[in-house]
Amino acid sequence: MMRRRTLLGAAAGLACPAVVRAQAATTLRFVPYADLALLDPAVSAFVTRNHVLMVFDTLFATDEAGVAQPQMLAGCTTEPDGLTWTLTLRDGLRFHDSTPVLARDAVASIRRWWVSDAFGQALAAATAELTALDDKTICFRLRRRFRLLPDALAHPTNTMAVIMPERLAQTPPSTRLTEIVGSGTFRYQAAERVPGARNAYARFEGYAPRDGTPSFCAGPRVAHFDRVEWITTPDPATQVAALRAGEVDWVAQPLMDLVPSLRASRTLRVETVETKGLIGFLRFNQLFPPFDNPAVRRAVLRAVNQREFMEAVVGGNGPFDGQCGLFTPGTPLANDAGMEALSGKHGLSDLKRELAAAGYKGEKIIYLEPTDVPRINAIAEVGADMLRKLGMNVDVIATDWGTTVQRSVSRQPPDKGGWHMFAAFSGGYDMSTPGSHQLMRGNGENAYNGWPDLPKLEALRDEWLFAEDEADGPALARRMQEQALQDVPYLPLGSYYQPAAYRSDLAGVSKGLVQFTGVKRG
Repeated sequence: MMRRRTLLGAAAGLACPAVVRAQAATTLRFVPYADLALLDPAVSAFVTRNHVLMVFDTLFATDEAGVAQPQMLAGCTTEPDGLTWTLTLRDGLRFHDSTPVLARDAVASIRRWWVSDAFGQALAAATAELTALDDKTICFRLRRRFRLLPDALAHPTNTMAVIMPERLAQTPPSTRLTEIVGSGTFRYQAAERVPGARNAYARFEGYAPRDGTPSFCAGPRVAHFDRVEWITTPDPATQVAALRAGEVDWVAQPLMDLVPSLRASRTLRVETVETKGLIGFLRFNQLFPPFDNPAVRRAVLRAVNQREFMEAVVGGNGPFDGQCGLFTPGTPLANDAGMEALSGKHGLSDLKRELAAAGYKGEKIIYLEPTDVPRINAIAEVGADMLRKLGMNVDVIATDWGTTVQRSVSRQPPDKGGWHMFAAFSGGYDMSTPGSHQLMRGNGENAYNGWPDLPKLEALRDEWLFAEDEADGPALARRMQEQALQDVPYLPLGSYYQPAAYRSDLAGVSKGLVQFTGVKRG
């Protein structure tokens, strides 16, 4: 069944009372897809990632070719045995609180990051010792060779190995930071924050761009605006009205129903910024019945019709991929192994019998359904309908996305503030390799929300991460996908390409991820 948010024509002319018309050419006003509810870099959410890319910097950064390049580093050396890596910081790096960036800040930041990040956990497992040899020198001594060390420190997706002052990095990742201090191109203006409505950033005059040519996240990052203001306006019609009126400059994710009319405007540009797409998923909580049972998860997997989920998001207004496996469509590791489980052609009566035989006994399913992000709400509604058709007892908890993110980290029983399932999207960059693919982790309590314990999948992932020959990757990817479709850590729902809309007088909007460096007027 297709479920899409319908926009009444009269709503398109709504005023935008929460938005003030821009007065200065040096201010960029941006409408994120959802409220920036969580500011901590340890949080896995697109809106948080976009905020993190503004405020923080990384030791390495990924260029357009997908290669990790030194960013905060002047250089990096490796011993012949591959077990010792020495990283040297660039001169002139400073934090927003005016303190210098030191090697001990980097060491503490990495230690905080690698507790919960998928790629970081692999690096931590390979590391025997991580130390600051002096104020500018960071040293990794490894237990085993790990050729992907720069890639782990560079990947620009959830969650990034950003550098912060040691005093903040010593905060456990399970405790949310209350002070946001990085060394990136913009300073977060905490005093101007209005939860649910506004966040502000000021250009960091002390930022020292590296030499070279900008290339995706790597190279010199130059801020051309004195300020960037994020204006949270959940109503899609209000967002578009403000954009047309020039009250805001950039809407991150306009409602797909509105994209055709936006494309027709001469004062606007409509382009896909996140060019590797957004991949929908339904995540199981595997700590509690019934989804602690892999046979139940497999029965639900076979009910998935990816085309139905993606049509609910895009309608006829954009391209999508309805055959999405473990890895991002169109990337080197994408493959068709085991994809018959996702054919969408399994009979409903057969699936009901399979679910009953697996042991489902009518348990209530606490199902988190975000209502304020149209693309997530669309797949959440289709997912709830799918579960009901299977005969599952679904209790929908409708809430905003920020609350869903906060509740999804709870390990309490579902009837005591926890959950059984939630819908969301991951990024194409995140799911293109096993290194950054949080959803495929099966390392129990250290895994992403849902906490699956999947030793066979973990073993295959480790084999990929520590392979000496990159040519082994595609064959291992097929084996990982086959195993994942048996273990079912999550339900892949397909991929689509979300356009952004912005004023035509903006230039330098980069492709790949939402970034504010390089963007200017004219």
